[in-house]
Amino acid sequence: MRFQLSRHAQWEMARRSLPVAMVQAVVNAPEQRLRDESRAGAWVYQSRLRFEDGKMYLLRVVVAEEHAPPVIVTAYRTGKIAKYWSA
Repeated sequence: MRFQLSRHAQWEMARRSLPVAMVQAVVNAPEQRLRDESRAGAWVYQSRLRFEDGKMYLLRVVVAEEHAPPVIVTAYRTGKIAKYWSA
């Protein structure tokens, strides 16, 4: 999928050491795509990934799909997989 990175997403990805290629992989083939209840028109693309420390994390990418091309609002990883995973 073609997308744009918001300035905020660029800053957060750099701060959190999240490579663009990893974020793009989740956007292109997410394990789950959920509506972001806190932001109209936004979706959360998420996948479980093993990071360089050997631990499994959930990489969550918030995408504003009302734009053309869609805009990545932010991206982050969390160890709280069960909290965000939809069964």
